[in-house]
Amino acid sequence: MRFSKLFIPTLREAPAEAEAVSHILMLRAGYVRQLAAGLYIYLPLAWRVMERINKIIREEMDAIGAQEISMPALHPADIWQKTGRWDEIGDEMFRLKDRGNRDMCLGMTHEEIITWLASMEIRSYRDLPQVWYQIQTKFRDEARPKSGVLRTREFIMKDSYSFDKDEEGLEENYQNHAEAYDRIYRRCGIEFYKVDSDPGMMGGATAHEFMAPSPAGEDTVVLCDSCGYAANTELALSRPVPQPQVKNGEGNLEEIETPDKRTVTEVSDFLKKEPACFIKSLLLINDDGPFMALVRGDQELHEKKLQRLVGNFRPAEKAEVRELLGVEAGFIGPHGRDLKMIADAALKEGVFISGANREGFHTRGLKPGEHFNAEWQDIHVAGEGDGCPNCESDLIEKNVIEIGNIFKLGTKYSKSLKAVYLDEQGKEQQIIMGSYGIGPARIAAAAIEQNNDKDGMIWPHSIAPFDVEIIPLDLKNREIKETAEHVYEQLTNNHISVIMDDRDERPGIKFKDADLIGIPFQIIIGKKTLADGCVEVKTRKTRETEKVPPSAVIERLKSLMQVNS
Repeated sequence: MRFSKLFIPTLREAPAEAEAVSHILMLRAGYVRQLAAGLYIYLPLAWRVMERINKIIREEMDAIGAQEISMPALHPADIWQKTGRWDEIGDEMFRLKDRGNRDMCLGMTHEEIITWLASMEIRSYRDLPQVWYQIQTKFRDEARPKSGVLRTREFIMKDSYSFDKDEEGLEENYQNHAEAYDRIYRRCGIEFYKVDSDPGMMGGATAHEFMAPSPAGEDTVVLCDSCGYAANTELALSRPVPQPQVKNGEGNLEEIETPDKRTVTEVSDFLKKEPACFIKSLLLINDDGPFMALVRGDQELHEKKLQRLVGNFRPAEKAEVRELLGVEAGFIGPHGRDLKMIADAALKEGVFISGANREGFHTRGLKPGEHFNAEWQDIHVAGEGDGCPNCESDLIEKNVIEIGNIFKLGTKYSKSLKAVYLDEQGKEQQIIMGSYGIGPARIAAAAIEQNNDKDGMIWPHSIAPFDVEIIPLDLKNREIKETAEHVYEQLTNNHISVIMDDRDERPGIKFKDADLIGIPFQIIIGKKTLADGCVEVKTRKTRETEKVPPSAVIERLKSLMQVNS
């Protein structure tokens, strides 16, 4: 491919609204253009990257016995209504009516459609297992599209689905996908973690996410470098740092005047005590009525963890706090209350300070089990510096980009859509399902986030739009032009993907554009190196250069590609 024939509209400056590195560089390097909020056009370079990522995905899906199909992006509402997700999902789903006034939607995922297909076609245990996948466009009406291709309203996704007759078969397919994903991400050249996650709207019992570390990531995971524990903060467990030791006399139960001091920060500053010495007492209301949630002063309540224990809940309003507890919010304490309490396990031992249940006062010397009782659960947000739940090390926290997920769905969808089979005894059984997703554009963005410098992208070789860029410094020079054409022909004949910058531009512009678009290897052809009978081979990642005779370029590039693959 020749640069002059390829559409690569590079920019010297990125638009002001671009913040994530991947967004900035994809715009500047001429990979994408934005049509509207959350809608992107993939230009030739970006589409070549997507095709190479999809090729790797297809190879690894095929290797575990998955079969590629294609399902419609436009779905009738009744299938989604049968599973209940038509109402559960809400505003994120694009909904419309066809000319017959029938409710339709644009698919944000395909569990309903694939299960409908299985319900029509699978009859016997002899038909199982099955694994079907597609690479298809999805639609999600994101409230705040941002970060370029990381959070969009239309996106391409590989989703696969497994169908088994029992839990053992599901476990095998689940592990097959986990291992295939591991190979996909490694082949794409990105760093990643597999972490425990919340199934969320997908349902099912077990789920894992694959996360690529990046400052642009909007998710957070906690990790242990010692034992390998990794989890999304939605599920992460931890051992809180120990509470500071109580000084003599501070273990006695007594009220302390704290005028106009309500928050943990205000009271801890006033009493000159660390936040870990305090109890946050939160009045909440669910379908069963009011209850209290207690967390240590240096921690935050994890609403999703608590929701899994008590169902949907809401904070009590100020007027409700006073009506139910007889005191203003900010002075609530757990002692002397005949109310259901759920307390974080970090509060099970120690001596604490909390609201005194009268305005302007806090109580010091509160001891769990002696002055209040509670149901002990893990309801705090795990974070950096907390102890690992599995070993003695501390956890670290990282921002990450979600690049894939896997779910054990069980019978959530097969039950609703009557996807059944006849077992060996001729008895009807529900099909056991799994769901597995990968975002190719997110892989591309994560690769850029993890591989860039001040001059531009540095693509991993396996997913770069081209393997090599030839940069002839003066095409008016006959020897340079002939050498460039010869090397170009040799690379093409050896099935090495190559782009040649055949533009009539200054060398500085060619170098800047080459570094910006991030092709892994450059072959620079100029008078000085040709005078020595060589061309210059540059590795974009390391910036190392070496002189190589034109006749040896192919073998040298193959060697470099092997090292960098």
